[in-house]
Amino acid sequence: MTMTQYRTLGRSGLAVSPLALGTMTFGTARWGMDESGSRAVFDAYVDGGGNLIDTADVYAGGESEAMIGRFVAERSLRDRLVLATKSGFAGGPGPHAGGNGAKHVHAALDGSLRRLRTDYVDLYWLHVWDGVTPAAELLETMTGLVRSGKVRYWGVSNMPAWFVAQLAALAGARGLPGPIALQYFYSLVSRDVEDEHVPLAAAFGMGLVPWSPLASGLLTGKYDRAAVEAAPARAGGLPRDAAAADEQRPADDRRLDGANPFGDMLFTPRNWDIVEALRRVAEAIGQSPARVALAWVTGRPGVATTLMGVSRPGQMDDAVAALDLVLPAEHHAALDAASAPAEPRLVYGLARRPLRDHVVFGGATVLGPDEVAARPS
Repeated sequence: MTMTQYRTLGRSGLAVSPLALGTMTFGTARWGMDESGSRAVFDAYVDGGGNLIDTADVYAGGESEAMIGRFVAERSLRDRLVLATKSGFAGGPGPHAGGNGAKHVHAALDGSLRRLRTDYVDLYWLHVWDGVTPAAELLETMTGLVRSGKVRYWGVSNMPAWFVAQLAALAGARGLPGPIALQYFYSLVSRDVEDEHVPLAAAFGMGLVPWSPLASGLLTGKYDRAAVEAAPARAGGLPRDAAAADEQRPADDRRLDGANPFGDMLFTPRNWDIVEALRRVAEAIGQSPARVALAWVTGRPGVATTLMGVSRPGQMDDAVAALDLVLPAEHHAALDAASAPAEPRLVYGLARRPLRDHVVFGGATVLGPDEVAARPS
C-alpha cells in the first residue's frame, strides 16, 4: 500500500491518505523540532504522497499552525492538501480561552485560519469535551461554520461516546452536517475505544483516526524499564508546557523522559508486559517493534487513517512500510491477548458469547450480522 491509495473519511467525500502527519512536535520545546527539522518532515510526507496534515491551536502555542501555514504557502500546496486543526484546550487564562462554546470556537478558528494562511480548513476537530456545552449548541455552531465556508468537514476527539452519539443523532434528525470522524488514543496499550467508540463510528458512518499509535514512543522498545523506574517522576501537561523555549535538550532525551502529556501514566506493569510481547513478535518476524505496533493499529476494524508523529524524515519510511505488513495469525493473536483490556464491564459481558447464549437466549446460539460475517468459512 502507498500513501496515494486514498480512502474516504467515514461516509463523506473527503479522501485522505492511510497515514496522516501529526504535527504536535512542530515547534514544541524539549521533545519537538525546530523549523528546519519540521520542514524536512513535512516535505518528506507530502513528497511521499501524503495529503492529511493534522495540527491544533495549542501545539507549541500556535507555532505548529504557523509553520504549516508557511510550508504550505512556500510550495503552493493548499489545493492539494487536507488541512486539519483543532480547538478546545485552553490557550490562555479565562473561561472563554477554551471549551466548545460558540464564543471560543469562533475565536479559535479565526486565529487558526490566520496562522495557517488560509480562509478555510478542510477538517475541524473539537479537541476535547468541555463537560458543559450542550450538544445542540455545539451542533449549531459547527453547522454555521460549515455553511459559512470556513470549515468543510468536522470531527470530534476525546469525547464520551454518549455525547458524540447525541451530536450525530441530532444532526441526522435535523438534516445538518454532523461529525464525519473520531480522533482518539488507540494503540496496543490503550484499547478503550473498542467498547463504545468503534461501534459508534460504524453505526454513524464515522471514520476512526487513532492518535499516538506508538504510545509516544513506548512501543518502539526504546525505554528501559529499570532505568525508567529508577528515574524521578515525570510531570504531565499540555505540549506547550514541555519545557522553556530556550531549554537545551540533552542528546539522549526522549519524549517520555521528562514533562510530557502522559506524565508517568504509560509506565505501568501491564504496559511493560505488552512491550515485551511486542518485542517477541517483532524478533520472530524480523521487523521493528514500531512497525509491528503501527501495523496492528492500521489494521483494526473501522480505522480510516492513522496519525503518525515523527521526529525525523527517515521515520516516514518505517511508518509507510507498516502499511504492507500483514501479521501472521499466531503473532496477531499474541498481541491481542497481551493487550486485551481487563474483563469487560458487566453491560458488555452480558452481551458476549457464550454468556449471552446462556442468560439471554436460553441456551440457543444467536449470531448477529457482524458475527455471521466474521465466522470462518
